[in-house]
Amino acid sequence: MPDPTTDRRETELLTITEAADLLRAPVATLRYWRHRNIGPHSFRVGRRVLYRREDLQTWIDAKAGRIRGH
Repeated sequence: MPDPTTDRRETELLTITEAADLLRAPVATLRYWRHRNIGPHSFRVGRRVLYRREDLQTWIDAKAGRIRGH
């Protein structure tokens, strides 16, 4: 049986402010990354920009791997 805690965490949606807090970056930086298409995957629902927690973690892992491999 799947773990409901894991399922919920994988589909958790974060606002741009929450994502910025998680990444320890200013909201303006996330907006800039979004504009340049270089940051973590995000999408709009109406006027809100949202991030999936799993997408943020994937992006972080990819950046960490790139640094280690450098």
